[in-house]
Amino acid sequence: MQIVLISGLSGSGKSIALNVLEDAGYYVVDNLPAALLPELVDHLRSAGGERVAVVVDMRSGASIEVLPQEVAALRRSGADLRFIFLEARDDALIARFSETRRRHPLAVGGVTLEEAIQRERDALASIAELGHRIDTSDLLANTLRAWVKGFIDLAPAEGLTLMFESFGFKYGIPLDADLVFDVRCLPNPHYDPRLRPLTGRDQPVIDFLRTIPEVARMGEDIRRFLADWLPAYVGDNRSYLTVAIGCTGGQHRSVYLAEWLATQFRGRLEVIVRHRSDARRIADRAAAGANDAAPGPAA
Repeated sequence: MQIVLISGLSGSGKSIALNVLEDAGYYVVDNLPAALLPELVDHLRSAGGERVAVVVDMRSGASIEVLPQEVAALRRSGADLRFIFLEARDDALIARFSETRRRHPLAVGGVTLEEAIQRERDALASIAELGHRIDTSDLLANTLRAWVKGFIDLAPAEGLTLMFESFGFKYGIPLDADLVFDVRCLPNPHYDPRLRPLTGRDQPVIDFLRTIPEVARMGEDIRRFLADWLPAYVGDNRSYLTVAIGCTGGQHRSVYLAEWLATQFRGRLEVIVRHRSDARRIADRAAAGANDAAPGPAA
């Protein structure tokens, strides 16, 4: 039986993720108290259910504290359990609540939105480590849908799933990063007009970077570090490890090294590659289009 658990901060995109799974044929349940998870799974198993997706979050109240034990028990039972934890920066969450005019579930009794977000973040800090974390701060809905679909389409993994994520420091370090490597010290293809519009996945940029000794040395140092320490993360019962590679804009050097590192570990572990610069460029183009279409200020 495949079980997908979804948790995370209010406003981070849990409804979008759940809709993706429902469209994919999963039996979905929103806002289930964590203590009822074993009963739900047993019921669906007896009925012949094969795929279920469940949202468990702070709306469940104090019962969410038992979620780690329930997750561990389900994994011991042999279920293919996958856990997605969605989060976002405070400014992104505040903007979303302002746009939708919805009330945060913890913003009651005189608690401000900022205070509610921080309380929820603190309360879910230990839960976040159980799952595959996705920072949705700069993601469009379609990008999040694609990332969730890619995650559930993976073959069942035994042990740790390793994700390489490129990003741009000028946009901030992604919240979902477990390890961060800064490669801004490497020669930057941005200063070559021919390479500037390309990315680290385009052959001219690949050819440029692979001939630079410092790039090869940086990549090998990161590869060796991960190879040395991955057994420790596996021994710590980690299911997911996100390795973030950052350059200035997240377009050339970080993308190239994330792709190169992924090739070094495929075959030994389940490996995912994501590029935040792709999501950022899509968002920037969408914003530019909206601005172009928007009427000018009133006279």
